[in-house]
Amino acid sequence: MRDQMERHQSWLYLLFIGLGLALGIATPNTARPLEPLLWPLLGTLLYATFTQIPLLHISRSIKDKRFMTALMIGNFVAIPAFLALIVMWIPLSPAVLAGMLLVLLVPCTDWFITFTHIGKGDTAKAVAATPLLLLVQMIALPAYLWLFLGREWFQLALSKPLLSAFFGLILLPLVLAWLTGHIAQRHPIAKRAVQYLGLLPVPLLALVVFIIAASQINTVIGLSSVLLQVVFIFIGFLTFAALLGKGLGRLFRLPIASARTLVFSFGTRNSFVMLPIALSLPNAWQAAVVVIVFQSLVELFGMVAYLRWVPSKLLPDTK
Repeated sequence: MRDQMERHQSWLYLLFIGLGLALGIATPNTARPLEPLLWPLLGTLLYATFTQIPLLHISRSIKDKRFMTALMIGNFVAIPAFLALIVMWIPLSPAVLAGMLLVLLVPCTDWFITFTHIGKGDTAKAVAATPLLLLVQMIALPAYLWLFLGREWFQLALSKPLLSAFFGLILLPLVLAWLTGHIAQRHPIAKRAVQYLGLLPVPLLALVVFIIAASQINTVIGLSSVLLQVVFIFIGFLTFAALLGKGLGRLFRLPIASARTLVFSFGTRNSFVMLPIALSLPNAWQAAVVVIVFQSLVELFGMVAYLRWVPSKLLPDTK
């Protein structure tokens, strides 16, 4: 059953995105209350994903200097350089520019792990890299905002949302999964429970994308003129991220699974963590919120494409 779900997962996600969009448009009052369920679902999703990972291998994964170097260069050097070129060549309003930079400058630290797992990447390396990714982005984001937007934006890179995401969505599920795995080594019932937990990532991720689509579609539609400015940027970013992952994987001579992990890290952004920062901005900057929400929807469709394209065409297993 698990193999069948993973084989048809991309169609399942598209179906749930479509259902979410339909619900959000038809009955927005019904869809909006679903939003508070998002973070608990993400935490449960990551817990289920973590239980399927040999956590004892994490210490070995973080020692992979070639992988970690490629990951850091891609996320914090190559992608900011790519965004700098966009800023130079494409005129954007300050609010739209702020939203685009807030969401694209910081790599994802939650569902990137699940997409890596389902997309046949190296999930142990993804888990090992997540604390480092979060730490570096907390330090780098103020500097990036200052360079791109000016000194007044330096204070907007708040660390509290990032710390909340780390402890709530990463550390807590990771500790619970480690405890589960430790118990499973001694008790057959717990071991069987871990096997059943392996069935959850695909349906849980389907529920997550359903809630995002349903709860955010009307916010996105409300400022549709803004979206025309950024939709091609986001599509171009996803293409660039995939090619960057493949290129750095080849440059650093990484295994195929590690190169896939790079692709999913570069392609997924920390929209859920950046959204609270954008929501704290004055009303004049409301477009920044819409841009971040819209990016998460574009990214969902992009990840559906990645799950089919990356392991089968872009970075297939060597024969």
